Amino acid sequence: MTVSIDNSSGFCWGVVRTIDIAEKQISSGEKLYSLGEIIHNPAEIERLGKEGLVTVSRGDLEKLRGAKVLIRAHGEPPEIHERAKELGINIVDATCPVVAKVQERIRKFYNEGYQVVIFGKKEHAEVIGLVGQTNGEAIVVKTIDELKNVKFDRKTVLFSQTTMDKVAFHALKEELSKKIRELSAGSEVAVVEFQAKDTICGQVFRREKKIREFAAANEIIVFVAGKYSSNGKVLYNIVKSVNPKIFFIEDENELCREWFDGINTVGITGATSTPQWLMEKVKEKIESYNNKEENKIQPNIINEPITH
Repeated sequence: MTVSIDNSSGFCWGVVRTIDIAEKQISSGEKLYSLGEIIHNPAEIERLGKEGLVTVSRGDLEKLRGAKVLIRAHGEPPEIHERAKELGINIVDATCPVVAKVQERIRKFYNEGYQVVIFGKKEHAEVIGLVGQTNGEAIVVKTIDELKNVKFDRKTVLFSQTTMDKVAFHALKEELSKKIRELSAGSEVAVVEFQAKDTICGQVFRREKKIREFAAANEIIVFVAGKYSSNGKVLYNIVKSVNPKIFFIEDENELCREWFDGINTVGITGATSTPQWLMEKVKEKIESYNNKEENKIQPNIINEPITH
């Protein structure tokens, strides 16, 4: 059995930057708090926790006066930065530059009077930060059906959460544009202005072609990611559309030897928040099945990512 790791997988540069910032701060010896989980990967969170990174929530800010707090790659809304300043908290801003640029552009359009629509997941940390640029007024939609919440008679701009599916974004763009044109055609008013800004991360998008090729080149795929990773969900579904023989795990302890009986080629890939060291551990465990009999009891796992 040949086991290979997708050479295009692993941390995106934004996550690499955030982890690097966190590790440098920790190495200084001063206690560092992360406002929310630094990335959606339990194994990496555990590793950094052992080094000294403490995960906290927004509700903990009042107790962290004077402390050093990391803003993770997802970013935060302006009010969090303002409150931290009031509390004397030393902010270490590790917001991904791609996300920071989207925040800036949304703020600009909002200030110019546009209705801001964001293609994304309302509960996602990045989206909460994006909506915060509009004083909470942006409309978040994930499906075409949710466009009913948009006012088609207002000048509108459409943005996207950086880790969403590009095909779905453009389908939403076309439908929104169509609805605005239809409303204008049925009235005597001028055509309402509509703009769409594809703010899906280029690195995430470019991975799609490579991951499709990798999925097709292997008999089965082991997809390694945190079950709450938004990017993991997108990439998992892309792989599954190419190769339905796919297993979703968070770490090597969720592997089951029976999956690999009679299999010649196994591919390992994951989300942009999946560390390389974790995929190496998964590879090592699978390769051990070539040499010895392992427990064949099916582990009690959810073999799908989780949406929220």
